[in-house]
Amino acid sequence: MRRFRTLAALALAGPLLATAGCGNVFAPAPYGPPQAALMPAVPAYLLGDVIGGYAMRLKKARAAGLKPVAPTAIADYVSQQEQDLRRESAGTGVDVIRSGDRLFVRLPSSSTFNVGRSDISQQAFSTLGEIGLTLKKYDRSLVDVLGHTDSTGTEAGNKALSEKRAQAVAAMLRSRGVSAARIATRGFGASQSIGDNGTEAGRSLNRRVEIKVVPLR
Repeated sequence: MRRFRTLAALALAGPLLATAGCGNVFAPAPYGPPQAALMPAVPAYLLGDVIGGYAMRLKKARAAGLKPVAPTAIADYVSQQEQDLRRESAGTGVDVIRSGDRLFVRLPSSSTFNVGRSDISQQAFSTLGEIGLTLKKYDRSLVDVLGHTDSTGTEAGNKALSEKRAQAVAAMLRSRGVSAARIATRGFGASQSIGDNGTEAGRSLNRRVEIKVVPLR
């Protein structure tokens, strides 16, 4: 009986000894990626090729003197860039989403543009400026800027507005030193909704600009 009690005590003590001296093993890393269940979904259109095709964009980037990331360094390069983007946009409503070695920065219209306008709102200048400086720092990547609208208005008008919004964000990034050779823009109009256009909340989600960042290989 004494032997049984001794073995039981050792079995209970094992897990405690294994974690001794490890501190709080459940403490999250600062600015780390959110839990997968909380990560916004990545729509299929974002996972496609970059605007104009990767080969053509890579050729243009190399002609401008930009260098690719070594294959063994890509994971660390993307992780460091993700961490910086999360820190710069924390508390602003901006989503930073990662899928493999691609990063997506989603700018909500509510804090980036006034309704029906393509000029960047004053309150978004600081955040977007910081994002631009981060993209300048991590200069071994291609940048797509994608504009979207809700479904109100005409198809042609929405397409034109989404293109102007994408171009406005791209201009801001260039003003912060991001090479024009890295950037391309496209307006989707209302064709790529992520919210219900039948509600104001859904329309607000659909009025957005996304920045897609893909490392040079």
